[in-house]
Amino acid sequence: MRYERADLMIGTVQEALQEIVEGRHGDPFSILGPHQYGDLTVIRALLPAAISVDVVEVGTNRVLTRLETIHAGGLFAGAISSPTRYLFRINWPDAMQETEDPYALGLLLGDLDLHLIAQGTHYDLGRTLGALPMEIDGVQGVRFALWAPNARRVSVIGDFNSWDGRRHPMRLRPQAGVWELFIPRLTHGERYKFELIDAHGNLLPQKADPVARASEAAPSTASIVASAKPFRWSDEDWMRTHRADRALDGALSIYEVHLGSWLRITEEKNRPLDWVELSQRLVPYARDLGFTHIELLPIMEHPFGGSWGYQPLGLFAPTGRHGTPEDFAYFVDRCHAEGIGVILDWVPAHFPTDVWGLARFDGTALYEHEDLREGFHKDWNTLIYNLGRNEVKGFLIASALEWLEHYHVDGLRVDAVASMLYRDYSRNEGEWIPNEYGGRENFEAVEFLKHLNSIIHHRCPHAFTVAEESTAWPGVTKRLDEGGLGFDFKWNMGWMHDTLHYMQDDPVYRKYHHSAMTFGMIYAYSERFILPLSHDEVVHGKGSLFGKMPGDHWQKLANLRSYYGFMWGHPGKKLLFMGGEIAQEGEWSHDGSVHWDLLDRPDHVGMQRLIRDLNSLYTREPALQFSDLDATGFEWVVADDVENSVYGMLRSAKDRSSHVLIISNLTPLPRKDYRVGVPAGGRWEVMLNTDAAVYGGADLGQIEARAERQQTHGKEFSIPLTLPPLATVFLGWTG
Repeated sequence: MRYERADLMIGTVQEALQEIVEGRHGDPFSILGPHQYGDLTVIRALLPAAISVDVVEVGTNRVLTRLETIHAGGLFAGAISSPTRYLFRINWPDAMQETEDPYALGLLLGDLDLHLIAQGTHYDLGRTLGALPMEIDGVQGVRFALWAPNARRVSVIGDFNSWDGRRHPMRLRPQAGVWELFIPRLTHGERYKFELIDAHGNLLPQKADPVARASEAAPSTASIVASAKPFRWSDEDWMRTHRADRALDGALSIYEVHLGSWLRITEEKNRPLDWVELSQRLVPYARDLGFTHIELLPIMEHPFGGSWGYQPLGLFAPTGRHGTPEDFAYFVDRCHAEGIGVILDWVPAHFPTDVWGLARFDGTALYEHEDLREGFHKDWNTLIYNLGRNEVKGFLIASALEWLEHYHVDGLRVDAVASMLYRDYSRNEGEWIPNEYGGRENFEAVEFLKHLNSIIHHRCPHAFTVAEESTAWPGVTKRLDEGGLGFDFKWNMGWMHDTLHYMQDDPVYRKYHHSAMTFGMIYAYSERFILPLSHDEVVHGKGSLFGKMPGDHWQKLANLRSYYGFMWGHPGKKLLFMGGEIAQEGEWSHDGSVHWDLLDRPDHVGMQRLIRDLNSLYTREPALQFSDLDATGFEWVVADDVENSVYGMLRSAKDRSSHVLIISNLTPLPRKDYRVGVPAGGRWEVMLNTDAAVYGGADLGQIEARAERQQTHGKEFSIPLTLPPLATVFLGWTG
């Protein structure tokens, strides 16, 4: 049937057609696709560079009509006599393509989804926004959805349309500011971005998908359509039996890792290991050393490797540097199979300014604050999330849940919490905006963190949260109903700074700073603390832990061994950055590897064995676990021996069935017949001595001691000890 050209223009005006051709029209569904005009179904398609376009009936493969060119810019149109399902047969200069019409479909997202997105309470954004392979009306393809409420036009671009923003403009759902489009016959693995025109008609830089679940590895910046196929987990027992309270009550010893520099393959252009290789090498290594958890510096996709992941842009995507999202899930699954939990560093405090990322995403300050006094970190040259906006809060919480629920991650360590809590963080007078009461507290951030912890603990009982909060903000780990922020743990930065400063002193001068090692116990139970010797202490010219220790090579190792012993004996959960377990001598470099060649030397192997034995003792001894968080299980036995630089801690199990005495002699002089008060008579056996020969020590000290009824340190019983130099000794009561 032949129609007049005017029939194909029904309901349109020349200006709208021109805007469609130029990619400026904000409502493509009003022009493209099928439109009913009386008895006619007029079909329009924008296919620049196509030679011809036939409309083919689905099922019969019958050509219903050939579309005519109604604009030289590639706009085709034709009419059929009755509505029916059809597809396009497109003759391109170098190929023939058959595909369904993306503009023949109705609305894609439901009203409830849109309502929750606008409210900031849609916590499954990774399966709602972004790119999702699915089937609609029997057609396989990918549904794209993007929050960009202030854009005039949004298009999906990728290899599938030659990165031409005219080809696949999206439909706006104005009640939530979300754009949507289903593109038939696409599948996972496709590269894509979004092309946006702002409210003033300006073409913005191409944007990566904020909710992409896979991304190209840097320096490439495209998002990738992730597979919708569920991962086949084998950790059902782990997820059923492991709850956050196990981390609170039991041993928690964390191996902190920057994956890109744990081990590199020098023979292959110094490449880092992929997720499968890490499963085969890192996981059994951490298990062998007795760590309960591996903590990964941020693995969310980030453009600059030198940020170590702390400036991420892809909060839903594991970095492509180590493989696919499925490979990351495999890594977590293997950790659980080996009895190791996984903690991820996660950054809701700020994001980088890269033009293809979140910065002024739709031409406005969408994710960030408009006012730089609230929205810019000078320290890191990054933008700050606007936590007063519901959609931004929902975006961040959905990201957290993506890792905990879809990847079975066991914990999130929230980075830079102090920078969120204080409006004047690292700002001079006049560079910040006070809160409504004139104060420095950021109430929006406080409420966000509380809500984050509430949602995580409600939906993810297996998971715990950790705050890296460097000030004395009260109640970081208190329950929400007690007025706290609701975190499970907080890094004890004060303990770390005090004790490291002390250990860097020459032993001759340590007596003048004796309280640095005891001060932490004054506030040790004000929060639930993790004692961190983290990456921050071995970079930016700070040297390695080994390098901080005074003395010659042997003394450096002895000092470090004694310090580790003091740390494992001290109340608080434990965290050690990679390389510390072998006493790496040089500073950490994110472009290199741990200095594994040191394991050719027996004294560094001894340090590694010490960490293994400390973890083993910690995980099997209830007395070393109970008083991590409960003051009734701890007391100083020796806290004031300034002249000898000796410290004595007593740790007891909840039922007092076991006691462990930890004695540290932090001078190079052995102490003979050093009498220490103990709570019970009988035999006290040495459980671990950091000066043992197997660790590289001089093997001074004794195997056991018997308590005598001689009052010392306020105790009825006491034991005489030989304290090795620069050493920490653990003694257990055996009755």
